Amino acid sequence: MADYDVIWIGTGQATGTVVPRLTGAGKRVALIEGGEVGGSCVNYGCTPTKTMVASARAAHMAQRGPNFGVEIPEYSIDMATVMKRMNAMRDNSGMTEWLRTMDGVDFFAEYAHFVSDHEVQVGDRVISGDTIVVHTGTSALKVPIDGIDDVDWLDNAGLLELDAVPDHLVIVGGSYIGMEFGQIFRRLGSAVTIIEAASQLMPREDGDIAAAAEEILTSGGIDVRTGAEVRSVAQPEQGRIEVTFDGGDGAETIVGSHLLLAVGRVPNTRALHLDAAGVETNERGYIQVDDVLRTNVDHIYALGDVNGEGAFTHTSVNDGETFWDHYAEAGDRRLSDRIPIYAMYIDPPLGRIGMSEREARESGRNVLMATRPMSEIARAKEKDETAGLIKILVDADTEEFVGVAVLGVGGDEIINMFAPFMLAKQSFRLFRKAVMVHPTVGELLPWILDDLEPLD
Repeated sequence: MADYDVIWIGTGQATGTVVPRLTGAGKRVALIEGGEVGGSCVNYGCTPTKTMVASARAAHMAQRGPNFGVEIPEYSIDMATVMKRMNAMRDNSGMTEWLRTMDGVDFFAEYAHFVSDHEVQVGDRVISGDTIVVHTGTSALKVPIDGIDDVDWLDNAGLLELDAVPDHLVIVGGSYIGMEFGQIFRRLGSAVTIIEAASQLMPREDGDIAAAAEEILTSGGIDVRTGAEVRSVAQPEQGRIEVTFDGGDGAETIVGSHLLLAVGRVPNTRALHLDAAGVETNERGYIQVDDVLRTNVDHIYALGDVNGEGAFTHTSVNDGETFWDHYAEAGDRRLSDRIPIYAMYIDPPLGRIGMSEREARESGRNVLMATRPMSEIARAKEKDETAGLIKILVDADTEEFVGVAVLGVGGDEIINMFAPFMLAKQSFRLFRKAVMVHPTVGELLPWILDDLEPLD
């Protein structure tokens, strides 16, 4: 008989939704966490960064006060208060105590690795489980740049430990993390340079979305360099980091006070000894899973970022619900039924669901598209928040939405209204009949559908 019904390794965001269900069903659970309880979201992802986004926006609006007839002659940034507020929001002591004291759970504050497909070593003990769940997340990718081992570079977690605003923050990587932090620290008073190797920011997004996002950043004073390959970094003295890159016109060097690497993530699998359990990974190290989050070993599952099937808190939680449906025979969720949806929290934010325009073109489907700049939407003009655009993609044959992007005020909230509609596979014509509150940005969405035209 195994020591536990379930061994749960790592405490990402599916933990709080699934482990109580397991114990409620009478299962004996070993919960293992060698780092911070709660995973990246609570500790150095969503919660702290979005708290800082709010502080940065407050500073931005103070600066814009005269645009609204509000004169603010002087304002200053109290970084200690910004960080105190952020740290209060990411305090996970309550969750930690809840999990540690939960009936039916043995909590191990240790790192673990597989000994066999049913056995895990945690600290100096070897425990066994009938079912094992890996929920260990990802870490920042350290890129092999010449000189990187000799400079004090930061990842997204390290940046949250600063106690002062950087004089000049140089960011390598122009995707979601780099752009969010870039805008945050620019608004808090840093000079900011973003260096991106691809020809546009946010390489996974459509060109018009990326261009509009870049305009938001550059209009706020951020120096953006795209098509720029970093060649080397050096730190001749404390507080001086030299970043040399090739932007197509020869080598150029930018000198900053701090360096953030935001070029991607790697799965936390190396220390798990997955080979001892026979668990397969792909070429990037992500654990391969099937439609119910099961690995190639029937009783071992992988949830959250570590499986490469999503990089967001909401996908991690959905993984947990999919696992539970299968494990407890409680429902029929499947990974393949999940529609990609996410937001990028620059201000104004980008909300995205389903396909991009590029993906729609590559799909070979008969797709219609409509767009509307935020500058033509009354509510955005009333709020003087006219940056960005809305893009809607519809399958002409099925009449279903295939993708929507809302870059602009409220985009992170607005995008959610499409999720149940797309899951239910309803016609866009039904959406067109909906009556929505005036004055809002969302009220224009049905009307934008009148502009649907075939992709060129």
